[in-house]
Amino acid sequence: MTRPIDSRMLRDGPIHISQVDPKMRRAIRLVGPCGLPKRRGRYAALVRSIVGQQVSTKAAQAVYERLRQAAGGWVTPERVSSLDDQALRALGLSRQKMRYVRCLTETVVSGELKLEQLHRFDDEKVIEALTCVTGLGRWSAEMFLMFVLARPDVLPLGDLGIRKGFVRAYGLRNLPSERRMTDLASSWRPYRTIGCFYLWRILDLAPA
Repeated sequence: MTRPIDSRMLRDGPIHISQVDPKMRRAIRLVGPCGLPKRRGRYAALVRSIVGQQVSTKAAQAVYERLRQAAGGWVTPERVSSLDDQALRALGLSRQKMRYVRCLTETVVSGELKLEQLHRFDDEKVIEALTCVTGLGRWSAEMFLMFVLARPDVLPLGDLGIRKGFVRAYGLRNLPSERRMTDLASSWRPYRTIGCFYLWRILDLAPA
């Protein structure tokens, strides 16, 4: 079952960031209300993250949709396990991504990775648990924190869209370093996830 992101976070985050950061106040005004996506199923969200590695959003969505249909409408460990390698390749998965999906599936089925318990852990513990799985890096774990567990204070420093968003929102000449981004976003705490939403969305708008 999917549930909406905490409405208090969506309400209080933009207000807080607007009060402490004039540059982001402008971005928030331009973008409008915060609309973080609804949570996905935990396993399905991680599979989607693997599928989306190093391809466009449109291509990733197409492959994932074919996988969902092949799995009978539900991307679960049991249904993905029933698909053989030939079937996965026909859906558009590379050998490497197929191996990553298999590894994730086996880790979940064996109980080595207990996805249903991750909400009990703090952010770094969740990242540690997920990055033990071949094919899941820190970025994938951070996306899981933001969009599945709805953690309010995540700043994915390795995300190119976030770096470009800082350039747009702050009028920077170059892509910022991780330290610069951390410093710029320090006042957003404890709502850095909300700030990231606005950095991503500001890129969708035509330059002022």
